[in-house]
Amino acid sequence: MQRIIIDTDTAGDDTIALLTALHHFKVEGVTITGGNVDFNQEVENALYTIEVFNPDYDVPVYKGYEGPVLNWNEGGHLTVEDVHGSDGMGDSFFPKAKQRPKEKHAIDFIIETVKANPGEIALLAIAPLTNIAMAIKKDPTIAKDIPHIYVMGGTNNSLGNITAAAEYNFYVDPEAAKIVLHSGIPITMVGWDMCTNYSIMTDQDHKEIEQLATSRSGFFTDINRVVMKFNKEVHKINGTTHPDTLLVAIAANEKLMTSSHHYYVDIETKGELTKGYSMVDINNRSGKSPNVRVCEKVDREGFKEVLLQVLKG
Repeated sequence: MQRIIIDTDTAGDDTIALLTALHHFKVEGVTITGGNVDFNQEVENALYTIEVFNPDYDVPVYKGYEGPVLNWNEGGHLTVEDVHGSDGMGDSFFPKAKQRPKEKHAIDFIIETVKANPGEIALLAIAPLTNIAMAIKKDPTIAKDIPHIYVMGGTNNSLGNITAAAEYNFYVDPEAAKIVLHSGIPITMVGWDMCTNYSIMTDQDHKEIEQLATSRSGFFTDINRVVMKFNKEVHKINGTTHPDTLLVAIAANEKLMTSSHHYYVDIETKGELTKGYSMVDINNRSGKSPNVRVCEKVDREGFKEVLLQVLKG
């Protein structure tokens, strides 16, 4: 079984992605990055989600950086409680899990685990890339020991979801995205456009999930209450969006990714209107060598079946 570390800003779809990762992989640990909601709430959400899955081995949780690379010590980050609810879990306000986070810092855990297992630990990144970037900056030698990073972030010449130009994870910490994408580590990017094209679960899909009548399907319904309303009112999308779960499903079975190409990808860090924009050079106008494999098409029904299998428990 493939061994992974999953880096997350646990709220909303991150929780379902975490269930999916626990279903398909040996999860060596979960690292938390500032993002979706209050940082400490993200930590609690990860711990509770692990308890919902109830794995038969210990899955440690580590706190990482609470804000982006350039001002992490100032505290705070752009949160989106309007999307996921004030607790990031659809305003479910679940009880605290019994498990508590570890004392070690997330980037030290990443570095130590990767160095102790060269070529064996893939990273699944479903949050702003702060922790991974800072791990690379602290110990650049880990780059050669990471076999692959699967990144949920950016867009491929499409509209963003936080601004017209940018997807949330890259917008929150564009410097981190730039560091990771230029690290030389093999990277697969699954952008927001793949989410809106292939991962939407409609009202009918939600009915099918409710009919599973498992603790996990009930959890799915609970955590998606707020985002369902938000998507219909703001994005005019009839359903819930699952970019993080799509990323994990593709990492587990790359056959779900029916089309992809290697492109040169770079991140705008300074643009007044385009901060966080992911420049995917599909025509190679830059003349630079490709550095990212970009997902372009997905087997939507195959993805839905993966989700249903996870929620059946």
